[in-house]
Amino acid sequence: MNEYLAVAEKAARTAGDYLSKRFHDSLEIDKKGAINLVTDADRESEKIIKRIILNEFPDHRLLAEEGEKSVTDSEYFWLVDPLDGTTNYAHGFPVYCVSIALLKNGQIIAGCIFNPNLDECFTAIKEQGAYLNYRPIKVSNEADLGESLLATGFPYDIRESDNDNIKEFTAFAKSARAVRRAGSAALDLAYVACGRFDGFWEFKLSPWDLAAGILMVTEAGGKVTSFKGGNYDIFTGEALASNGWIHSQMSEILSGIR
Repeated sequence: MNEYLAVAEKAARTAGDYLSKRFHDSLEIDKKGAINLVTDADRESEKIIKRIILNEFPDHRLLAEEGEKSVTDSEYFWLVDPLDGTTNYAHGFPVYCVSIALLKNGQIIAGCIFNPNLDECFTAIKEQGAYLNYRPIKVSNEADLGESLLATGFPYDIRESDNDNIKEFTAFAKSARAVRRAGSAALDLAYVACGRFDGFWEFKLSPWDLAAGILMVTEAGGKVTSFKGGNYDIFTGEALASNGWIHSQMSEILSGIR
């Protein structure tokens, strides 16, 4: 298992270093939607990651956000977000990361999230714990939602859809100590895993946004479910993640709105 994580970390760090070097450069920016951006840095980061992973595991399947994919019959399936936080990156706001996860027969078995701005590398292996720069991490022990710091984000179709997370955000803003919306779901989940956030919820996400971070939260002692408390599915785009202590309180609020 460690060989997979070592390759994931190499790919994430190499791509993250590239993104860091390009951070203040002029970027070629295209739109995938009204407010959904993609840059040439996203695409090059994806190529770097794909090259490193498939050089080591050429028979593995791989799916990445900007369209890079390989089609095989392998039980191993990589999910890659080459730049989570593209809008931040394009605006020069230093909150972004690289997120890579490996699934085996549909189960998330390894994950790596690298934040080049702080040189923080979050890693996890199924049933072997979660780490930040090789030191074990754990979720917080805050049991009161009113004293908790939460994180979330808003969907890219917020201008067109009424299912926009505004009601949920308002409810938690009035129930928790504070809510942050930093613009990177993968980092939000990593921060739940290491105790910086106590809880996170979001929907209309992609599997590459969620996979690595979900593994980190669970391996750090936290809990991840659907909004109503059932089993999560990274392909539905919905996740409620917490330290476990405030999970039922968060789920009750979300269930009441929905």
